[in-house]
Amino acid sequence: MFEVIGERINTSRKKVQEAVAARDAQYIIDDVSQQQASGACFIDVNAGARIGHEKEDMQWLLETIQSVAIVPLTLDSPDPAVLEMAFAMVKETPMINSISLEKERFDAMIPFLSGKECKVIALCMDDTGMPASSEDIIGRADTLVKELNAIGIATSNIYVDPLVQPISTDTTKGVMVLEAVKGIKTKYPEVHITGGLSNISYGLPQRKIINRTFIALMMTAGMDSAIIDPLDTKIMATITTADMLLGNDSFCGNFLKGVRAGAIES
Repeated sequence: MFEVIGERINTSRKKVQEAVAARDAQYIIDDVSQQQASGACFIDVNAGARIGHEKEDMQWLLETIQSVAIVPLTLDSPDPAVLEMAFAMVKETPMINSISLEKERFDAMIPFLSGKECKVIALCMDDTGMPASSEDIIGRADTLVKELNAIGIATSNIYVDPLVQPISTDTTKGVMVLEAVKGIKTKYPEVHITGGLSNISYGLPQRKIINRTFIALMMTAGMDSAIIDPLDTKIMATITTADMLLGNDSFCGNFLKGVRAGAIES
C-alpha cells in the first residue's frame, strides 16, 4: 500500500509558525487530525524555521501531536541533538528525515542512527550537488543503502529520495528519475522510494495536474511513498486510484471506500 507522509506540520508554513509561537495547541491538533482522516500514514514534524527555537518548538509539537496521533511520526531535522531529544519522546517507531551523502550531514547522522530502531529517509544528494543522470541516482542510492545496512538499518526501513528536479529547465529530468526508480527497485526490491513531487512542475503553469500525473507515473516505476499534503483531495484520489490499478488494493476496497466518501470523483 502507498504510504503518504503528511507534510503540513512545518514551521516554514506561516500559519503553523504562528500557532507554534503562540502555543496554539488546538490548531496543531486539528491539522494533524485532518491529515490522519485524509489518509496520512506518517505525520512529518519540522520545527526548524524559528531560528534559535527549534528544540523547544519540537518538544512542544511532539507533546501536542502525540495527544491525538494514531500514526507514527517523521522527525524532520538536520540537527542530531534535536533528533535525539525527539527520538526519546516518541511513542511509536519513528521515521527520520533525513540523511544524505553530503559529508557534514552524513558524518553527523551516522552516529545518531547507529543502533536505533527507525525508518530513514535517504536523500540522493552528495557534495557535488544534485544528481545528473539516472545512473548517478542509482549509484548514490546504492551507497546509502550499504552505509545504512552497515549500522544496522534494515533495507526495508530505508526510504530513498531520488530528488525530483524541475522539468521546466530540462525535459529529460522526468524520464531520468523514473529510470532511476526502476533501477533502484530492481537492485533493492525491499527499499522504499519516497520524496516530494512538486519540484517536477516548478516554473510551469497548472502545476497540480502535472504533479498528479507524475505521481501516477512514479508509482508505476516503483515509488511507494511520498511527502505531500494529504488534504489535497485530487492528488490523494490519484494515489488511491493508481494503487488500485497497480494491484495494491485488495478487492478495490480503498478505492470503493473513497468513492462512497465522496473523495474520488470522475
